[in-house]
Amino acid sequence: MDKQQQPLEDLQHIKKMMERSSRFISLSGISGIAAGICALAGAWFTSREIHCWVKGDCQLGLLIDSAGDELINSLFWIATLTFIAAFISAFVFTYLRSKKNGTAIWGTTTVRLFWNMVIPLTVGGIFLIRLMQMGQYQFVAPGCLLFYGLALVNASKYTLGEVRYLGYGQIVLGLFNLWWMGYGLQFWAMGFGVLHIIYGAMMWWKYERK
Repeated sequence: MDKQQQPLEDLQHIKKMMERSSRFISLSGISGIAAGICALAGAWFTSREIHCWVKGDCQLGLLIDSAGDELINSLFWIATLTFIAAFISAFVFTYLRSKKNGTAIWGTTTVRLFWNMVIPLTVGGIFLIRLMQMGQYQFVAPGCLLFYGLALVNASKYTLGEVRYLGYGQIVLGLFNLWWMGYGLQFWAMGFGVLHIIYGAMMWWKYERK
């Protein structure tokens, strides 16, 4: 019986070695949870900012007055700070897991993952900037979800396969948002916040809880 199992164990070992060389498998589930929390915090501040602008009651230091241009500028900085916080937290937790697993955080596989992620995001960013220049702000939230989802699906072949399902979820939310334009912030919070937390918790439970 042991002799029959030995070839199977060898094949599984070879498969794991090939995955290590062709996929970046050190993505941390905690990093997904942290990124989701940052996104929800950003959505909360954005909601408060918009609510303040609509009511014309801007007494909190972070909030702005009734000028529409200042509202856009303020929302831009909230989005920028949210992205930076999410990126730093995701990088730190992924780095810690990579160090724990004894795998390099930067290599050929990481470069492939990076470019497969960055190209759709860059194209999407340029597209959304042009839409904003044209005053089509209602497409920003669904556009973010759609291009981010496409980037995840595109990059999933170089990392954990479950990443593609997170991408599918973002794409579905983005498509629904196209028909419910008035709920862009809610869809954005669902995609970048809730889905990231759910995904991160599932990945932690599956790969890291030991």
